[in-house]
Amino acid sequence: MFKKILAIIGLVGIGTMGRLVPHIPNMTPITAIAVTGSKYVGKWWAVCIPITAMFFSDAIIGFYNWKILASVYLSFALISILSAITRKYPGVVPTGLVVLSSSALFYLVTNFTVWLFSPWYVKNIGGLLYAYELGVPFFRNMLIGDVVYTMILLGAIEGVRIISRAYHARSSCVQSKPSESILL
Repeated sequence: MFKKILAIIGLVGIGTMGRLVPHIPNMTPITAIAVTGSKYVGKWWAVCIPITAMFFSDAIIGFYNWKILASVYLSFALISILSAITRKYPGVVPTGLVVLSSSALFYLVTNFTVWLFSPWYVKNIGGLLYAYELGVPFFRNMLIGDVVYTMILLGAIEGVRIISRAYHARSSCVQSKPSESILL
């Protein structure tokens, strides 16, 4: 249980700090912490972790149009739910598809909401397509960030797990050797 709490706090911290430090627009670790949380901590926590990180960082950065903000939070909640696939199918391909789908989901939902609720676009199909066109650079940034941060987080966790298993295996071998020498 202690490890789980530590993991949750760590993921929230990574997500919060990832939004607070200077970064390329939309290139944050929020999707990565959702995927990682789902894979290692559980479905319910996978939703809470990114939403909590978003809330903490938004409390510092500043909140904005509540309708657009709600679409961002909803997008990450949906990404967290989608990430449950990585728990059931833990391979690289399913995880990669979840990450790519997450970036696309965020792009589609948030750009639609910006078109719908902001005064910046004409409220017709041309305006919607223009909103999506202007969102492409942000989508690209998010896609790159999602892939890189997810690879780093999952790679770090798997690396720690491998090292931990090797250490415990070595510890059990070292402990058994003295008892063997006593018997000789």
